[in-house]
Amino acid sequence: MQFDISLPHRAVLDSHMAYREAGAQEEPVALFLHGNPTSSYIWRNILPHVAPVARCIAPDLIGFGQSGKPDIDYRFADHARYLDAFIEAQGIGSAYLVAQDWGTALAFHLAARRPDFVRGLAFMEFIRPMPSWDDFHQVEAARETFRKFRTPGEGERMIIEGNAFVERVLPGSVIRKLSEEEMAVYRAPFGTPESRKPTWRLPNELPIAGEPADVNEMLEQAHRALASSRYPKLLFAGNPGALVSPPFAEAFAAKLHDCQLVHLGAGAHYLQEDHPETIGLTVAVWIARNETRDAA
Repeated sequence: MQFDISLPHRAVLDSHMAYREAGAQEEPVALFLHGNPTSSYIWRNILPHVAPVARCIAPDLIGFGQSGKPDIDYRFADHARYLDAFIEAQGIGSAYLVAQDWGTALAFHLAARRPDFVRGLAFMEFIRPMPSWDDFHQVEAARETFRKFRTPGEGERMIIEGNAFVERVLPGSVIRKLSEEEMAVYRAPFGTPESRKPTWRLPNELPIAGEPADVNEMLEQAHRALASSRYPKLLFAGNPGALVSPPFAEAFAAKLHDCQLVHLGAGAHYLQEDHPETIGLTVAVWIARNETRDAA
């Protein structure tokens, strides 16, 4: 049963990445980066609002959506490597980055390495180095679930065998009820235990209490670069949020240069599913304003 369009593919390294595209070629690029266990599909109701002012490109990260599933570890560094190759293959010289969840970690990491690439950064429910488990998530039950995800044997049983990230984490972190058609699209890439490795790996990559050390170091560097960056920023917060509470968002935005904070109202982690119109229209106005300011 097919509830989504077939996406174009771009050959990337030893595989391919699928992507959605909307808007005119001559407009500035807006690059939309999703997280776990979603795909570019999560941006489907946002892209039409941004397309009048930007060339919107939303890839499916490697191993997700309609992209290929090469035999790799699906660690954070792997995703960064494939995303870099996708950007090069698409000929993108600069972009507004619009990101959520692991997409934010990729955006921060990219911006730290290539600050001239970034025209602006819009982000929500973002990933950062968390000194302890108390700094992760708003809900104690979620912290306990993610501890299990990171427990050898138990995490594989829950995610690889039970598909918990798609069946439990995703619908449990959206305020409205996702339709069966929507769930079918999110389930499609992960129909077998073998296909679920990407959804299992990423919770094990979260930089919590210094582990894993390499991801923690990469994101500490990325957040230092973010703190000193001068490009315009747009931060969306839901209430109560999941990784980011409204008070945390306010404090975080206040420390950044040129960061506009938008409170969306009721929302958990996958804010794109609950507030697509507000996110899309706000991003469009923000891009248009930045482009006018730069032209002036």
